[in-house]
Amino acid sequence: MNELVGSFWWLIVTIGVLVTFHEFGHYIVARWCGVKVLKFSVGFGRKLWSRKDKHGTEFQIALIPLGGYVKMLDERDDTVLASERQFAFNQQPVGKRIAIIAAGPLANLLLCLVFYWGMFVFGKPDYVPEMGDGTGIAAEAGIRNGDILMRVDDTDTPTLTQVVPPLMLAAIDRRDIELVLRDNSGKTRKTTLKLSRLAVDFDQTKIFKAVGIKAASSNRPTIVGFLVADGAAYGRLQVGDRILKVGAIEIKDVAELPPAVVKQAKPDQPLSILFERQGLKQEAMIQPKLVYPELGLWDKFRSFFGTEIKKPAGVWQIGVKPAPVMPKQTLLRYGPVESIGKSFQQTWEMTRTTFSMLKRLVSGEASVKNVSGTITVAQVANQEASTSIGSFLGFLAFFSLSLCIMNLLPIPVLDGGHLLYYLIELVTGHPVAERIQMAGQFIGLVLLAGLMLLAHYNDFARLFSN
Repeated sequence: MNELVGSFWWLIVTIGVLVTFHEFGHYIVARWCGVKVLKFSVGFGRKLWSRKDKHGTEFQIALIPLGGYVKMLDERDDTVLASERQFAFNQQPVGKRIAIIAAGPLANLLLCLVFYWGMFVFGKPDYVPEMGDGTGIAAEAGIRNGDILMRVDDTDTPTLTQVVPPLMLAAIDRRDIELVLRDNSGKTRKTTLKLSRLAVDFDQTKIFKAVGIKAASSNRPTIVGFLVADGAAYGRLQVGDRILKVGAIEIKDVAELPPAVVKQAKPDQPLSILFERQGLKQEAMIQPKLVYPELGLWDKFRSFFGTEIKKPAGVWQIGVKPAPVMPKQTLLRYGPVESIGKSFQQTWEMTRTTFSMLKRLVSGEASVKNVSGTITVAQVANQEASTSIGSFLGFLAFFSLSLCIMNLLPIPVLDGGHLLYYLIELVTGHPVAERIQMAGQFIGLVLLAGLMLLAHYNDFARLFSN
């Protein structure tokens, strides 16, 4: 499936499933509390299909599939007959109103637990947290090629993905943490990662690079994965060839190929390339070409409107793209019964991590670059759906939990804002004044609009920078 189409499709699936279940939480508890539900809509805008049930609720599917809503009988929005006042939402005791509003986020929490259970049952492909030779802070901590990260700051890390949250939070705090490593011989040792030495303005979106952590560099031969059609090596090398030496420089690792070519390349002076094909060593004389990088998307945009753009510097290349080198794979998987406990544990860990990140964002410790919008969500959804069902279920679980937490924030227009008003009413015995509620709604809309603008600005900034 085309990446753009795939991303859009899986975004619709993600939002459709999670928001529909969220609204179903409101709907079912409203029904249990005796409130009349007028409409349950999947999507917004023009109605595509609808039907009414025996209770008078209209169920519909609308044109824009990015959300949904439940409309309840309410005297603040509609003219309500005297005979139906007892079924209006605003006439319910505050306890029932709290239950109805809280049911949406709690439905997402329940869905999160179910999806994490499914992720563990089906299995989530991941990578072994095997390290390469560290640089910078990681090198000072003694992280060596072949070490396995067993534990990071009191968090077990059986997979590479689970290394990121505790490392990220500690790095933002610039707090030294303890690592537990296992070397090639199977011996474990402890070391301290001195994150207090990170620069104040380090790039929080590239945490491994900032700390100096690299993937394991063992068994990373330079295997030809792709040949540029008009490149220097086209017709001389073949996909699958292993490059052993470029000129006088021996190539032991895939990362050594580009600098070896750049260092030795000269006009009208072919380089000797020693390679292995089907077990036999061969040599080819190849003249590198000076290749000029394409303009970035932003520069192309500026050039289109007549802005003079400085031509990028050329780079000597032989037209070879090595086959991708991936870390060792593992499968995070448990039995159906054990997965129940793991689901609760994972949900708790992600809840704690999310609130910790929110706290740092509000305080200004965490960079706002960490905030992402629907473009990033769509890309990740497509990527996880393309990987495995377990990976996609894990993504749905995390996103469902994120919706739960976001909706519980005490911001007017969100469920959490309404809950705040009702809790004040519960304590004082009087509803919050309507003018205060209206002012809160306006402030809430401004805050959400600002957050959405920031999130999408970050999305586009990432797109233009790639």
